[in-house]
Amino acid sequence: MHPRVTSVRPKPDYTLLLTFSNGEVRAFDVKPYLGIGIFRELQDQRSFNSVRPFLGSIQWQNGQDFCPDTLYLESVPASAPQQVAA
Repeated sequence: MHPRVTSVRPKPDYTLLLTFSNGEVRAFDVKPYLGIGIFRELQDQRSFNSVRPFLGSIQWQNGQDFCPDTLYLESVPASAPQQVAA
């Protein structure tokens, strides 16, 4: 079983910054799904931004969701912020 989502932050470029139960922070790109069925309404930024963690995964206000395994397997490690040398 893969880690589960503990928090989610939507980004303006239709990616989600996900924190998983193992502490990993990963980015999931929703853009490939935005032209498919129920996901079309997420093209509206307000709808997209309504995403919340739900039972180890995520869910939007109108019920759109992804399998937590899909979120983990199809996401990539989030870039670490650049550190400035002192």
